[in-house]
Amino acid sequence: QVQLVESGGGLVQAGGSLRLICAASGRTFSSYAMGWFRQAAGKEREFTAYISWSGLITYYADSVKGRFTISRDNANNTVYLQMNNLKPEGTAVYYCAQDRRFRAPITTELGNYDFWGQGTQVTVSS
Repeated sequence: QVQLVESGGGLVQAGGSLRLICAASGRTFSSYAMGWFRQAAGKEREFTAYISWSGLITYYADSVKGRFTISRDNANNTVYLQMNNLKPEGTAVYYCAQDRRFRAPITTELGNYDFWGQGTQVTVSS
């Protein structure tokens, strides 16, 4: 069974930075892509960032492109989301998730992620 545990959320002023961390355990971490998603109050969960199983391919939602960076450390079963120049509309619960498909092509579809962390709250004040 895969377990994902996020940390690093908090309260930050607009323009500030946070680094989210997702620690994984369970099946072979280095063989599965990872994603970050976020869900604001009253809204649906949305794709934020993707990283391939190898770490060579990344992809971002337009709303965060140029400000967020996803990375992974396969030796330590960890994925990161560096968030810079945060905006108030970035206030949400952020979730990491693992692609259910072995070494598969890029996906931003929630249905292709079968394991999810508990989420970490990010609040950006204006």
